[in-house]
Amino acid sequence: MATRSKTWLADKLRGYFPKREEMARNRYLAPIAHRFLSPELWRFTRRSVPRGVALGLFAAFIVPIGQIFLAAFLALPMRANVPLAAAVTFVTNPFTLPFWLVVGNKVGAFTLKVDAVTVGVANESLNSGRFAWLFELFELAGVTAFGFVVLAIVTSALGYVVSGAVWRVIVSRRRAQRLRTMEARLDQRLGAHHG
Repeated sequence: MATRSKTWLADKLRGYFPKREEMARNRYLAPIAHRFLSPELWRFTRRSVPRGVALGLFAAFIVPIGQIFLAAFLALPMRANVPLAAAVTFVTNPFTLPFWLVVGNKVGAFTLKVDAVTVGVANESLNSGRFAWLFELFELAGVTAFGFVVLAIVTSALGYVVSGAVWRVIVSRRRAQRLRTMEARLDQRLGAHHG
């Protein structure tokens, strides 16, 4: 049975991520393109992977449009994996944005406890006028925006913890596989030596 390369997962993922040279040629990233070429920002390590996931999720929810650039900029000083941070931002995309807007609104409303009882009499007087729809729209947008801030913080923290745990599991399995392979080779050598 052919054994996988020890970097097979990273190699597979790299096929889906933007290349260093592509990001360096991007006109928006041109002023800091030289920093994107640093090899440490493109390695999959136990520190850079969770940071990349966390920053990607944070950027995805804090700025649901143009989030790739924010993730890339944040990845530089945090020494996070740049392509992973950029790829994770696709959790919010034009197809999933309506879903996340609903979720963001529900999270914001739950967090702020916005309902008819808490808003009170002041809101009734504002909403009774001609521009009631405008106030409702601003309230809806504000609640949803606050929900996105909460989602950015919570998902990035969860993403950091979960990706770190998954990374440790993958590395420990790989290490155990290597040890088994080394033991099998040693047993073969000892068997051949004694035989």
